[in-house]
Amino acid sequence: MSNISIIGTGNMASTIATLAVAGGNTVEVIGRDQSKAADLAKTLGGGTTTGEFDAVPAGDIVIVALGYANVVPVVAQYGEALAGKVIVDICNPVNSGGDGLAIPDGTSTAQDVAAAAPASASVVKAFNTTFGAVLAKGQPLDVFIAGDDESAKAVVAEFVESLKLRPLDVGGLSMAHYLEGTGLVMIGLAQHGVGNFDFALNVTAAS
Repeated sequence: MSNISIIGTGNMASTIATLAVAGGNTVEVIGRDQSKAADLAKTLGGGTTTGEFDAVPAGDIVIVALGYANVVPVVAQYGEALAGKVIVDICNPVNSGGDGLAIPDGTSTAQDVAAAAPASASVVKAFNTTFGAVLAKGQPLDVFIAGDDESAKAVVAEFVESLKLRPLDVGGLSMAHYLEGTGLVMIGLAQHGVGNFDFALNVTAAS
C-alpha cells in the first residue's frame, strides 16, 4: 500500500482520503486550517494523521486537492519540502464562466506545477475526470493519468488500484492539457447534456 499526503480538506480531498483509508493506505491530511484538517482526520479514522502546512509532507505521494488558482502557488510555497515526492495534480482549471480553460493553449496546470516544483519531484495528472460524487459511491471507475516519469506513474497507478479503480495511462505530461479539456467537457455535460454530476467517463473495449 501507499503512503499518501493530501493537501486540502474539501470534497475531493475528503473523498480520495476516504477511499485511501479503506484501501489500506497510510494517509496524512494537510490544510491551512489545522482544525479542519484535524476534524477530517478524526472522521477518516484508520490512523489518519495531520501534517503542518508548509512542513515536509510525510507521504511519498502528495495529492494537491485544491482549486486550480491555489495549486501552483502552494506548490511553489512548499518548494524543497516536495523534493523527491510524486506530486498529483487533480484540478480542472475552468474559467469563471465555465465555458473554457483558465490557462493558455498548449499548457496545463500540471505542467505549471512541474515548473514550480523541485527538479527531483515528479508530477502526475490524475483524478480530474472523476467527479467526487461518483467517487464517493465506491464504484469501479477509470482514472486517467499523465506524466513524464514512468516510475512515478506506476506509483500512482498502484495507489489508484488500491482504491478499487482502474488507472489508464494517457501518455506524457503534455497530455494533461487534454485531460483538463476533457474535464471541461464533462462539466459542460453535467450542466447541460446530462443535467447532473452523477456520471463517469470510462473506457469499454470493443468486443
